[in-house]
Amino acid sequence: MTHSKPAVGMPLPLMSLPKLGGGAIDIGGARGRHMLLVVYRGKHCGRCKKYLTSLDGMAGDWEAAGFDIVTVSADPLEKAQADLDEYGWRFPIGYDLSEAQMRDLGVYISDPLSPQETDRRFAEPAVFCVRPDGIIQIACLSNGPAARPDLVELLDGMKFNIAHDRPARGMA
Repeated sequence: MTHSKPAVGMPLPLMSLPKLGGGAIDIGGARGRHMLLVVYRGKHCGRCKKYLTSLDGMAGDWEAAGFDIVTVSADPLEKAQADLDEYGWRFPIGYDLSEAQMRDLGVYISDPLSPQETDRRFAEPAVFCVRPDGIIQIACLSNGPAARPDLVELLDGMKFNIAHDRPARGMA
């Protein structure tokens, strides 16, 4: 299957996912603030828990820099809720990311290695920094759990990009 990367410098695709605690998470479109969108693999991934816990510890720094934090996975409600109950993350968590939505985002999709890992296809890690006008500024995609952007470095770089009104790069 071919993989199409997200179009930086273009709008993040519009989509809506159910949100833990009720309601929906809507991504894409203008929002008035920057958005940090983290796509994570799901309950089966220990590295995701470590990454999201690190993000939770930095949430105030991201919010002070003008970002709303949104996280999403393909996990069903029960698995996403179990992680939230265990780890207590304070940012919005969307669940039931569909394969069509994964493709719209341009993320890598994996099959479970066994039924013990998980029971459905899932998105590999991705991080998007989206401008208030809905345009993708940064897209970091991984095809496996071991490669993710350093959140401290990413925040520092985004502060610079915002302060100097830098355009999206790597559009060729």
